Amino acid sequence: MSLTVLSDDDIRNILESLTSSETEALADLMRNALREYSTGTQNIDAGLIHQPERTVVHSDATNATTLFMPSINADGHAVKVVTLSGGNAAPDQPALKPTGSVTVFSPQGAPTGFLHAKTLTAFRTALASSCLLTKRQHVRTLTVFGSGLQAYWHVRLALRLRGDKVKQVYVINRQFSDSARDILKKFHAVPLETREREGWANVKFSVLTPSYGEYERLTKEYVRAADVLYCCTPSHEPLFDPAILTNTNGRRKGRLLVAIGSYKPEMREIPRELLEQAVRGTHGAGGVHFHKHATEGGVVVVDTLDGAMKEAGEIIEAGIQPNQLVELGELVMIRKAAEEEDSVASASRSGSSADITADLDKLEIASHSSAMSSIYGRNSTEAASSNPEHGEGDDGGSGRGSRSPKRSGSYTSLFSKMHKPRPSSQGSDRNKQDEPDHLARWLTSGNVIYKSVGLGLMDLVVGTEIIRLAKEKGMGHHIENFS
Repeated sequence: MSLTVLSDDDIRNILESLTSSETEALADLMRNALREYSTGTQNIDAGLIHQPERTVVHSDATNATTLFMPSINADGHAVKVVTLSGGNAAPDQPALKPTGSVTVFSPQGAPTGFLHAKTLTAFRTALASSCLLTKRQHVRTLTVFGSGLQAYWHVRLALRLRGDKVKQVYVINRQFSDSARDILKKFHAVPLETREREGWANVKFSVLTPSYGEYERLTKEYVRAADVLYCCTPSHEPLFDPAILTNTNGRRKGRLLVAIGSYKPEMREIPRELLEQAVRGTHGAGGVHFHKHATEGGVVVVDTLDGAMKEAGEIIEAGIQPNQLVELGELVMIRKAAEEEDSVASASRSGSSADITADLDKLEIASHSSAMSSIYGRNSTEAASSNPEHGEGDDGGSGRGSRSPKRSGSYTSLFSKMHKPRPSSQGSDRNKQDEPDHLARWLTSGNVIYKSVGLGLMDLVVGTEIIRLAKEKGMGHHIENFS
């Protein structure tokens, strides 16, 4: 068994050299892992505990807090260790910049990799976010708050996966900093050949900071223009006025809003009003439908329900309940259902009627959904500064205890969370058929809010693949016969 040691430069070089197809394949690994996490198939009885509770130790002498965050799946184990400043630093004590590593082990416990955590963490968070990006109908304008690694990788993956559709990238930073000055250099440093291959050689980039006289007006303009809005700052207050997106003009088009920077109960990035609007669904007061407003799903998407309820300040402040949250892995379940739908259709030409009926019963609502096939079916083009869990910032990313199965394999519980279309004169059967269509409209062109606080499982999935790629590409340092 060999041990692969990778520096941050090694990891950055590997990730920057990935092709679109390699990135899509890695995203597919992430989707599968999140699906397993959300379906609860990793319960303790099966011997797979994805998210044991993290351990935290603190030194009063140095005000250093160290977090030990383990994760386990069928492919192996990992432990992420991050050290950063605690919450009780004296004014004269220097802040400790988050520093960490990820150690990856085989299923039998042999160490297989030791990886710097900085770029890995930023990339894996953006990779999870991209699971919602790949099927969005409109991605012409990207607006990002923040200019650190998280901001860079969220935009970089959007360009790699959807670059032929992107025309404009706006970067908003609430203070002038080295990262604000350098982020454009990073994009321009991408070889022209790569930019042309990915389709974004002519994308326009702009950076906005308060030093510009019209900062407030342009912030409003850039937020309103966004098809995809990334929030990547460790903020303690909302990043923009909610009225920009909640008034009539702001609601005329749908947006994907990704928030990954805030990770403590007292932190905020998204205005409370946006979350309240999202969970109210499509209808306004008195049940009146605003036909020119973008579709609302009636839920907020999160990476982990447990973590969001404990750590996402916006979720806590808005009083969002668990039944108003859908895990990203639950949405991935629909993709699997669409694939099974194709299998059922194929079986109908050769299998017995009893077998077909059993398969349809398993699919339940999802089996009625031609709309789901258009998003996730086999014939579609399948896209195969924050906390230590997210890359930069202060404390963050809770561990998770062992989880009993959350889902029985039925998709009814997922659809029951979604805002349903209004009753029609054709009765409940029509409404049941409309549910997947409503979900499809919401995911592709509606207002989708995704809040992530981070999962150690993401580090394990991406870290394992980076080790494989490093060996394949002859990068990093490999210690043979390590034991």
